Amino acid sequence: MMRVWILPMVFVLCGSAVATGPLLNGDRGTAAAFLLVFLVLAGVNSPLIFPSSIGAGEAQRRSAADGRPVVFWRPGCRYCIRLRIRLGRSAGQLHWVDIWRDPAAAAAVREANDGNETVPTVVVAGQPHTNPDPAWLREQLRPSG
Repeated sequence: MMRVWILPMVFVLCGSAVATGPLLNGDRGTAAAFLLVFLVLAGVNSPLIFPSSIGAGEAQRRSAADGRPVVFWRPGCRYCIRLRIRLGRSAGQLHWVDIWRDPAAAAAVREANDGNETVPTVVVAGQPHTNPDPAWLREQLRPSG
């Protein structure tokens, strides 16, 4: 889907434009620094930093089988990015669903959030939690016992 790449592409284009000025003035170091910053912003706001997305139905089926939470997210969401980064390696233990790729997922998020597509919405043991604290979510991943 093309719209998930709009924000990252805007960052790349803006970075190129901003870096052009110093480059034309012969300041290659500053131009490279500007371009690098904008490329990092593009990467962080792209779907590349997230584990592979699956459909809402498949995520719910897997969650019922293994008990792992389902995270509904969308590219460009700063709260989703924050959750993903703060979870670190634990993020791979979750089932990630991109609501821009799956209309059923978007509907599930709207149902859990009074008609709003508020993400991240995390479903743990059948209960939705909107924008949960990453530390709390990591606790949910630990085996009980």
